[in-house]
Amino acid sequence: MRFDAVYYEPTALNYELGQMLQKKYSALPWIEIENHNHIPELAASENRDFTKLKNHLIIGIRKTHKYVSNHKVSDWLVPYTSSGCRAMCLYCYLVCNYNKCSYLRLFVNREQMLDKLLKKAAAAPMPQTFEIGSNSDLLLENAITDNLIYTIQRFAQEGRGHLTFPTKFDMVDPLLGLEHKGKIIFRMSINPEEIIHRIELGTSSLPARIHALNEMAEAGYPVGILLAPIILLPDWKQLYGRLIEQLSDELSPKVKQNGFIEIILMTYSFVQNAINTDAFPNSTNLLNRETMTGRGRGKYCYRNDVRQEAEAFLQQQLSQQLANMTILYIS
Repeated sequence: MRFDAVYYEPTALNYELGQMLQKKYSALPWIEIENHNHIPELAASENRDFTKLKNHLIIGIRKTHKYVSNHKVSDWLVPYTSSGCRAMCLYCYLVCNYNKCSYLRLFVNREQMLDKLLKKAAAAPMPQTFEIGSNSDLLLENAITDNLIYTIQRFAQEGRGHLTFPTKFDMVDPLLGLEHKGKIIFRMSINPEEIIHRIELGTSSLPARIHALNEMAEAGYPVGILLAPIILLPDWKQLYGRLIEQLSDELSPKVKQNGFIEIILMTYSFVQNAINTDAFPNSTNLLNRETMTGRGRGKYCYRNDVRQEAEAFLQQQLSQQLANMTILYIS
């Protein structure tokens, strides 16, 4: 994976992973920073510079370890080994403040983070599920750090409950032969190929995602499909109808018999729209004021009647094509 510069906290080089990254990217400029949360020269960037920021790699130490309760596929959202992403999905919720969240930040204190997670899992009154991939795409990150390999192997031996993460990438080969003991729930984010091509920029294709999901199920991982975000373009019924037919045809029997489905409709924001207007002037406009309404400060979601139509359509199509896959929730 190519970058053009590394911004780093000096203390990150006291960690094994920091030293490994220093060797791996020794040919790049290394720029010392005080805090990965605030890099003044990047914070001053214009919206149009968004794609350039994606070429920077930031290395630091995660100092915040606050778990947030969750009531969907996991019990807890866990800050883990990375934040941000190299991909450029036009709706990405991580772009809350683009000059902080747009680029990929790697945190080298993985041992500390996993130690805390293992301790919390052991102390819980009943087995818990921990979402470790809500701040980044860990499969993409793993191509740089091998952090998923480290995490899966150690949690399989020492962990109680489950870990889970979603991805839009297909680089699963390093995970297929690991001893995971069924404790890692793998979830593949799925959208129609047209939306992947036009809106989920820099991510794996739909056929590659389906193949990776089938491979992980064959390797014994519990798996799920994240239909997200559902984007109601003018031809959304045709797009998602064809997608569900394709999933019915191409998903393996193991996925269709044992997998689950999550459905999330898109939420968009004023910040995202401003960035996309300047950085991607010819991109698909995701803000549709005829179908969307305000939701909190600077955010937009689909109107209730529009949501209800979409939910009914998706449930009907899924019940016909993927009847054995449970829909965990729609949000």
